[in-house]
Amino acid sequence: MTSYSAPALEAQALTKQFGTVRAVSDLSFVVPRGTVTGFLGPNGSGKSTTLRMLLGLVAPTSGVGLVNGVPFRTATHPARTVGAVLDSLSLHPKRSAEHHLKIYTAAIGVPDSRALDVLNLVGLGDAAHRAAGGFSLGMRQRLTLATALLGDPEILVLDEPANGLDPEGIAWLRDFLKAFAASGRTVLVSSHILREIEQTVDTLVIVSAGTLMYQGSIAQLRSTRPSRVLVAASDPAKLALALASTGLTDTQLLPDGRIGVAGADAATVTRIAADAGVTVFGTTSEHVDLEQVFLSMTAGQYTAAPVQPTAYGPPPGYGPPPGYGPPPGHNQEYSPPPQNYGPPQNWNGGSR
Repeated sequence: MTSYSAPALEAQALTKQFGTVRAVSDLSFVVPRGTVTGFLGPNGSGKSTTLRMLLGLVAPTSGVGLVNGVPFRTATHPARTVGAVLDSLSLHPKRSAEHHLKIYTAAIGVPDSRALDVLNLVGLGDAAHRAAGGFSLGMRQRLTLATALLGDPEILVLDEPANGLDPEGIAWLRDFLKAFAASGRTVLVSSHILREIEQTVDTLVIVSAGTLMYQGSIAQLRSTRPSRVLVAASDPAKLALALASTGLTDTQLLPDGRIGVAGADAATVTRIAADAGVTVFGTTSEHVDLEQVFLSMTAGQYTAAPVQPTAYGPPPGYGPPPGYGPPPGHNQEYSPPPQNYGPPQNWNGGSR
């Protein structure tokens, strides 16, 4: 494998303007070689546009996207450099999976036998002769991944590859991407759900409204919101003072009367409480929810009106059309049935 000094992928002040809409704004980040990097952001945050600019499919308004330190259009062997999955819908419905791949083997100059190799690799070997039009969304995702792998690339760029995959497929994709990166290759995978790729990625790039919000490791992101110990104590104020005297000043009195303590484990807090003569009734560890951290970073791009349960109902002015109602003279009050109304005499309900 070729040795490079530059990052596998790099965005340098990328900006893209579509008319009056700025999809990406001065976006810079790097994708380290030999890693799985998650590219996260809400739908409409500019992820797909950025991936296309990195691969030369969309011309940036300003800035530059680099692959192995140079623009991708200058690559001598593009398919051996980058394999990309940007759209799982561009499959001819009448072509078989094998036929679809052989079109690309001819285009990139690899043997036709490579088609069956990658179909087996992604778990579609038994569906090689089936028409792609009958594939489920998850099978189509696997077929497009097989297409990206045809050239045995050094870098994979995947746009929402887990869409449509069942839990088994997601677990397989996670293991595959980890093994791919462990071999010294590189993956950039986009998603709008952190939990979907949290167990897969080494580093994260988070964007919102086309701008960079965070770049770093999962551990660094987790450290921005440290875990806490929630303590139910006989005297929370006295416990807070005792903790502060030992240097543990990141405490918070919670509405339920417990005290939240960051930077210490339950055993340490319990020991300090005992030394201060404070009784501890119980402790609970509160771990960081990375999805909530992600949402707090990207909140506000598309903000809907708050839901008001009491406001649910017909729109103002809604009502029956004029003249709608019972016919004139109709008595709306309940009236008893006519005299002698009911079943015939001696009726026993019919045969049973």
